[in-house]
Amino acid sequence: MIITKTPYRISFFGGGTDFPLYYKKFGGCVIGSTINKYCYISLRELPPFFKNKHRIVWSKIQLPNTISEIKHPCIKGVLNYFKIKNGIEIHHQGDLPAFSGIGSSSSFSVGLIKALMTSKQRKLNKKELGQLSLYIEQKVLREHVGSQDQMWASYGGMNIINFNKKDINVKKLSISEKNKKKLSNNLILFFTGKTRFSGKIEKNKIFRIDKNQATLDKMKKYVFLCKKILENGSYFDEFGELLDNYWNLKKKLSNEVTSSSIDEIYKEAKISGAQGGKIIGAGGGGFILFYAKPEIQKKLIKKFNKLTPVQFDFSNEGSKVIFRQKEIKKL
Repeated sequence: MIITKTPYRISFFGGGTDFPLYYKKFGGCVIGSTINKYCYISLRELPPFFKNKHRIVWSKIQLPNTISEIKHPCIKGVLNYFKIKNGIEIHHQGDLPAFSGIGSSSSFSVGLIKALMTSKQRKLNKKELGQLSLYIEQKVLREHVGSQDQMWASYGGMNIINFNKKDINVKKLSISEKNKKKLSNNLILFFTGKTRFSGKIEKNKIFRIDKNQATLDKMKKYVFLCKKILENGSYFDEFGELLDNYWNLKKKLSNEVTSSSIDEIYKEAKISGAQGGKIIGAGGGGFILFYAKPEIQKKLIKKFNKLTPVQFDFSNEGSKVIFRQKEIKKL
């Protein structure tokens, strides 16, 4: 048995410029970090004593005899890509709900690929792992996704990621652990209670790339403003102000990014003292991030008593194997 642990992420600024249709023309960049909330994938060869050839457990339990019967699109696509012949058992567990904007789909695919490659005794470096997941999601599964989440899940850490026609480059930010903690103390997530399929929203954004070019160009500039604030580390309140301005830009990308209920949550948070925030990921639901001092966070938790708060720290590691049971040789 092999178990992988893969982090979720929070993208601060630049989302949307990681669509190939945009960055292959204009270059893109994003800034953000992985957090200490994880996706766990366990994988083993299923012994040939069961009625069904495979066992797949996520939010559903499936006992298929063929890969074509598997309902989970990522598992089906990855197993077909690797031409898996033997019976296999896969279990998924996650610290946060799927379809909620924290990069869960890519964390899942990266963790699964990491487990399968480990089982085949093949090593991939972080870049190769991220790019293989990216290829499978965009080319094999033909999903409408950007190119950042796979790299966050593979690399881990607080980074700036640059995209161009030829390559994707991940560079760690020069920020101390003390300042990372200072920033995380002023950030809080609230789960809106609504999950959504990001592909539908992202597809709409992709079709509007030409119309959104000027907005995306402006959003890209926020990456460098954020980098300066984080690496300087003297006045993090500017980060909250950036989030507030950025949210107004992000809403222009598609009318599906926000909703009346999300707008009401945001309005109430600002009235209560939050300096800024935004929906994480594609939009439409999932998690909303606020920059607010700890004393303000207490007020928000009390005010939004029907929403689930999530406090977190930033993480430094990407996808890794945390358990590998060595095979016992037959006597």
